[in-house]
Amino acid sequence: MMLDTGSPSFTEFLSSYAPHLLPWRRGLPAEPVGEQIPHATTIVAATFAGGVVMAGDRRATSGNMISQRDIEKVFRTDEYSCVGIAGTASIGIELARLYCVELEHYEKREGRVLSAEGKANRLATMIRGNLPMAMQGLVVVPMFVAYDPDRGEGRIFTYDVGGGPYEQKNYAAIGSGSIFARGALKKLYRENASADDTVLVCLQALYDAADDDAATGGPDVNRQIYPVVAVIDEEGFRRLSDEEVEAHVRTLLEGRSQSPDGPHAPLR
Repeated sequence: MMLDTGSPSFTEFLSSYAPHLLPWRRGLPAEPVGEQIPHATTIVAATFAGGVVMAGDRRATSGNMISQRDIEKVFRTDEYSCVGIAGTASIGIELARLYCVELEHYEKREGRVLSAEGKANRLATMIRGNLPMAMQGLVVVPMFVAYDPDRGEGRIFTYDVGGGPYEQKNYAAIGSGSIFARGALKKLYRENASADDTVLVCLQALYDAADDDAATGGPDVNRQIYPVVAVIDEEGFRRLSDEEVEAHVRTLLEGRSQSPDGPHAPLR
């Protein structure tokens, strides 16, 4: 049993002793295969007074086919953070799970938790390691959100395929439906809104994304498949139950029955 790994980074340790276990160290495919493997979209996030909300739709697609209707794309990474994945679903899920171990390993070895920036930078390093696979079409571009106890607020980080972390102010969206989701967030976001109001704004943004992007799935009331929604504040990470999300979805659908394009932002 190896008690001293020699590094506060579990990923670095694994790359030295068992590199074949890393998702980006298993050999490149002979040719680009991105369209043949299920892809995950769309993820949105928005801050509220004292925290941050992340929500993800449940659809995965392979080309023009729906490959899964209830995939999960939002993952708790520690008590005060979570990550949402967009891109190649299998690698994204594996990267998210490995990232959880990365943060836990650091905390146990160093006896302290990383800062919000430290967590964001650790994820950037892992994304950078996947760059050769990304060049073959196996792209993973996650979003990271965290509650920062030093600032008493929620923070949002997005990335490019090279791992560059970019902190976003107020809200962000990634994935194929992001352009439509971001447009909705831009109009509906209100600074210092409550957590419940911000959850509804994120669900409205996902609905708008699904309305215009075939790869994004809207709430499926008949199958009772709803977006995954997480709220993080000073009390920690909390994933909303399906019943809680359904209540918000019912409110959304009731409004959409009268106004199919959704709520309008005030002009003043």
